[in-house]
Amino acid sequence: MRVLFTLSLVAILVSGVAAQGTAELKVGDTAPDFTLQGTDGKTHTLSDYRGKQAVVVAWFPRAFTQGCTIECKSLAENGERIRRYNVTYFMASVDPLEQNLKFAKATSVTLGERVVEKKEADFPMLSDPDKTVAKAYGVLNERGMANRWTFYIDRSGRIAAVDKMVRPETSAEDMVARLGELKVATR
Repeated sequence: MRVLFTLSLVAILVSGVAAQGTAELKVGDTAPDFTLQGTDGKTHTLSDYRGKQAVVVAWFPRAFTQGCTIECKSLAENGERIRRYNVTYFMASVDPLEQNLKFAKATSVTLGERVVEKKEADFPMLSDPDKTVAKAYGVLNERGMANRWTFYIDRSGRIAAVDKMVRPETSAEDMVARLGELKVATR
């Protein structure tokens, strides 16, 4: 009876860990494929880019929050620098598409008593409201939001780098530097 209880407890713990999506993607792993709706009105599938160009997916916790607004502002204001590389880049969250559409178009966001001015996002923001892709990438945290992690995926579809220490205010500059380090082709 004691062995049966122990085995049941182990099975519950293992299934709980798997359900949280704690997969740890490492450099060299094949990036999990996805098909997600973007704020540009298109459906984006990672495998469509394979063999053509690198892809960057910058996961963010929640639209209209301070760090996410600052990160979006950084990427929108520096898009021309990122687009010098042969790369498609996205911000992604588990927010519903409607929320990300509003966030992408917002030119100012009120954060407490402070208003942050930002450009409209000139890149697609992806929505994963059922959290399937966030789990596959291991970014879903215990609060049910994505961690602020950026995945760099090479042309072959493999993880080239993972940034788990994203600084929202320098997100674009850091992305440009990382693309250069990874020797992503320029256009």
